Amino acid sequence: MFLIHNRIFILSVLLTFCNQQFVNTQNIEPFKSEIDTNLNSKKPTQIDKNFVLGKFNYEKNELFVLVEAQHSSKTTYLNKDVYNAFKRMFDEAKNDNIELKIISGTRNFIEQKIIWERKWNKYKYLQPEDRAKKILEYSSMPSTSRHHWGTDIDLNSLRNSYFDKGQGFKVYEWLTKNANKFGFFQVYTSKETGRTGYNLEKWHWSYVPLAANYLNFYNCNIFDKDLTGFKGCELAEKLDIISNYVNGIPEQLIIIMPINP
Repeated sequence: MFLIHNRIFILSVLLTFCNQQFVNTQNIEPFKSEIDTNLNSKKPTQIDKNFVLGKFNYEKNELFVLVEAQHSSKTTYLNKDVYNAFKRMFDEAKNDNIELKIISGTRNFIEQKIIWERKWNKYKYLQPEDRAKKILEYSSMPSTSRHHWGTDIDLNSLRNSYFDKGQGFKVYEWLTKNANKFGFFQVYTSKETGRTGYNLEKWHWSYVPLAANYLNFYNCNIFDKDLTGFKGCELAEKLDIISNYVNGIPEQLIIIMPINP
C-alpha cells in the first residue's frame, strides 16, 4: 500500500510542472552519480504530442540516425544522442569481451499498432480486457511505448532466460555494472519491489537522461483520450495505462524536472 501511495505522490507532484507546452532537452538534469555530463543533449529541441505518441516518421526526422550494421541485427534508427552514447558503451563492452547487439530500436505508432493488433488477433479467445492484459505483459499499446522516442533499445535477446546463464549472463552482469555510466538504465526490473506494468525485461535499456524529459512531457500533456486508433484502445482508461504502464518503471527513474519554453 505504501508503494502505491508513494507512486501517486510522485505523479501528483510531477503534474505541478505541467503548465507549459514544450521541453528543452538542453536543460536535462543528469543523474548525480556516474553519468558523464557529456551525455546531455547539446541541441535544444521542441517536442509535441505527436512526437511522444509516436505519430511521426523517424526516418525523416533530423533528430534520428540510422544505426550501423555492426551495432544492430536489422535496420534500426535511434535518436542521435542515444546512438552516440550507445557507441561509447559498445566500445567499452567490446574491450571487456562483451558483445552488445541492438535487436530493436525506434518504433512509431504504425509499427507498434502492427505488433499490438497481431497479438490482439492471436488472443481472440480471451475477453477484451483479459486479452489486453495478456498483450501488456511484454508489449505496449500504440502511443504508450518508450520505443517511440528513440531512447530505448532491446539488446541481444528477447528472452529473460538468455541472460541467466552462459554468455547472456556475462552480458547482463556487465550491463548492470556499467550501463548506467553511459546513461542507460533497465526500466522494466523485477516487479517484486512493487513496480507496476510490464513484466521483467532484462533486454530493455533506456537512455534516461533524454527519456526522462520525454516522460515528463508525456505526463503533462497526454491523457487516455489521446490513446486511439487501434483495437482495444477503449480499454486504456479502465486499465489505467498511463499510470500503470507508461509510468511503470522504478520510481527513482521518474525524474521530476521543470519544463522550459
